[in-house]
Order: sequence, then structure tokens, then C-alpha cells
Amino acid sequence: MESPRLLDAGEAALVAEFGTTVDPAIHDRVLALDDALRAEPPPGLRETVPTYRSLMIHYDPLVLDRDDLAARVTALAAGPAAARPGAALWTLPCCYDPACAEDIGAVAQATGLSVERVAALHAGAEYRVYMYGFAPGFAYLGGLPKDLAVSRRATPRPPHPANALLIGGGLAAVGTFPMPTGWYVIGRTPERLYAPQRPEPFPVAVGDTLRFEAIDAATFADLESRAAAGEIVAQRREAA
Repeated sequence: MESPRLLDAGEAALVAEFGTTVDPAIHDRVLALDDALRAEPPPGLRETVPTYRSLMIHYDPLVLDRDDLAARVTALAAGPAAARPGAALWTLPCCYDPACAEDIGAVAQATGLSVERVAALHAGAEYRVYMYGFAPGFAYLGGLPKDLAVSRRATPRPPHPANALLIGGGLAAVGTFPMPTGWYVIGRTPERLYAPQRPEPFPVAVGDTLRFEAIDAATFADLESRAAAGEIVAQRREAA
């Protein structure tokens, strides 16, 4: 098995790169290394941050020698990338009504599909949570159907609503906070992927699988109020 490419990120972080594409097999290796380091963290390890294709490893260089860390990473990465224990399959309710899907018409026009077909394709796919980044709970996903692979906007649009379902650049995401974006808003979920008032602020873990279940505007309003009160309105089961 090919060793990861090791890159220094300043004097206190090491990046292990496993590839250059969005690929479940590459991501499995990222997560396997993450799990291995977390299971037996060497003294001086501060934090690990998984991404689509790499793992950033923050460490204290006064405690943990860089070359020793690199040797440990190389040895751990040589092991098999087994399925991550405890991975879950989540079904998130999603409203594709125009009031919740401000850009679905623009995506339909760009792809030559009907609005109904755009919603059906998005809801019919299965997505992997590859990483969190950009904002708390902002989940970057893989698995977007190729027919929905539109480019990102040339200029950002005004702030999207909280908990927006986003697509752009061949990828999908779930946003948590309103902010300007170059992605397209094609729906909203009432679920919160970041809820600091809950005992577990991030219910969905990196490596989990997401599906979306289409709901109407009335159901969205009901679930939105329940989620705002702290209830988890998504369905969770153990992945096969």
C-alpha cells in the first residue's frame, strides 16, 4: 500500500495526503489513520483534522519530534483501512419548496432539468460526510449525482438561510449559519448539524452517510419548531 505524502504545515502540524480526488477509498484511509492516532495518541498530539483526502495532525514540537511523528504516521498508514465502527446512516428531512430552495430554478436552468427532477435527484442520492469546515457544523459531502454537477457561482450570492442544502463544483454541503456563498441553495433541512444547546452539538460524524427525505412546507415548519427546541428530527440507524 502506497505511503501517504507528508507535508509540514508550519512548525506544529503535519499533513498526511492520501490522494488528490474525492474518493471513498481515499477517505477510508484518512479515517483509519485518524482512528489509529486517536486510539493511542503519542504525547504531544494536540488535534487531528480529517478532510476529503488528507489528515492534518497538530502537535507540540517541544514534546513530539516531527520525524518520530512522521515515522509513526507512515507505519500506521500501512495498515488496512477497515470500515469505521459505529458509522451511522442518517435520513434528514428536506424541503424543496421554492421558499426553502431559492436557487433550485437556477440549477434547473443550468442543467436542463425540471425543478422536480433536480429535487428528485438530490433526494434520491446517498452522501458521505467527508469533513467539517468553514463554519461549525458545515458538512462537506460527496455523492452528488453527476447530472447536478453545476459549477459554483462566479460571484457569491447574498447570505443563504441556516441549514441550507447546497450544491456547487460537483459537491454537496449542508450549511449551518447564514453567510454569502458561491454554492446554490436547493433546499433546507429543519435538522441542526450544529446545536450547541444539545449534549452532543454535532450529531452527525465524519464518515457517516446522509440521505434526504423530501417534505412539504407545512411539515418543514412543524419539524423546524421541534428542532429549534432541541429535538433531533433526523432518523439515525447503524450503517450496514
